[in-house]
Amino acid sequence: MIDLKQDGAFWVVTLNRPEKANSLTSEMLSRLINIADEAQGAAKVLVLTGAGKVFSAGADLDEARAGLATSPLWEELSGRIAALPCLTIAALNGTLAGGAFGMALACDMRIADPAAKFFYPVMKLGFLPQPSDPKRLANLIGPARSKMILMAGQKITSEAALSWGLVDRLIPAADQAEAIVALSEAALAATSDHIAGIKGLIPA
Repeated sequence: MIDLKQDGAFWVVTLNRPEKANSLTSEMLSRLINIADEAQGAAKVLVLTGAGKVFSAGADLDEARAGLATSPLWEELSGRIAALPCLTIAALNGTLAGGAFGMALACDMRIADPAAKFFYPVMKLGFLPQPSDPKRLANLIGPARSKMILMAGQKITSEAALSWGLVDRLIPAADQAEAIVALSEAALAATSDHIAGIKGLIPA
């Protein structure tokens, strides 16, 4: 359910559960954490994407009811991704929802399919968001717009996400692989120390 393709220091991680809208189980979250640990010092570029038409619908519903919705695994994963000393790209092939926001917000940049929607229905579901998500979200789009998503439960279009700064470019899913190569070229040609040094100078 989690595919990892490694081409030297270029790593692509794919959520591969399209029949369930790439909803995440505890096993999948643990595997993603392990990959982030393995990427330390080995990857210069790490890409997160999804199979099918949805990036991720968030937590698997059955596991969410059993406690996954409030599991510390979500925060552990986003923290691991944010701490990576390499370039991290969320290539959102489709809609981003719920707890899956954390891993995308933790990446250095986000590209999205024009048909993607963005929503984080914690108010409706009665859960708190992952602790770091509101801060990262507010850093990108500001407090009021963060409250539109987290408190008003608004579903945001890709055009709004781009204008707000939630995503950096709108690129059809079919063309994202080519775009990722272009975004990765400079980092792949640099040393790992140089990548980490530049990333460390930019506020998270």
